[in-house]
Amino acid sequence: MDKVMVVAEVRPSEDKEKVINAVSNFFTYEKIREDSLDLSLVLRFESDTLKSLMKVHKALREEKILDASRKYLLRGLEGDKITFMIHKQAAAVRVLTFVDTEDESPLGPIKFFIKSEKARDIIDWLAPKTSHGKPLWENPMP
Repeated sequence: MDKVMVVAEVRPSEDKEKVINAVSNFFTYEKIREDSLDLSLVLRFESDTLKSLMKVHKALREEKILDASRKYLLRGLEGDKITFMIHKQAAAVRVLTFVDTEDESPLGPIKFFIKSEKARDIIDWLAPKTSHGKPLWENPMP
């Protein structure tokens, strides 16, 4: 069974709806939960389907960042789990920008957690290998 969770912190200076919109630009969720963390609010978005990642799939092609994306996704692959982070302010304006550390996104990153027995296939679907910037294949959604 596939499970996708996205976590975003809402800092005191931020508007909760803007954070939800930033996540929604790249993730279609089924459930959302709220938790308190010190002075911040933590939003947890969940989905049980890989269809929730279609906006990421589309953005990687539109922004022509398949090679860089593949490296981030492979770096975040551990067994049946894939983790990666994107820049929250960039996501708010519909730009998909990966970050290596939480410090690279001043208001905190948007964190993606994917759990699937087909983790490697998900990476091949989201960000296939390329030649001269063109995908060598386009796999169907696992």
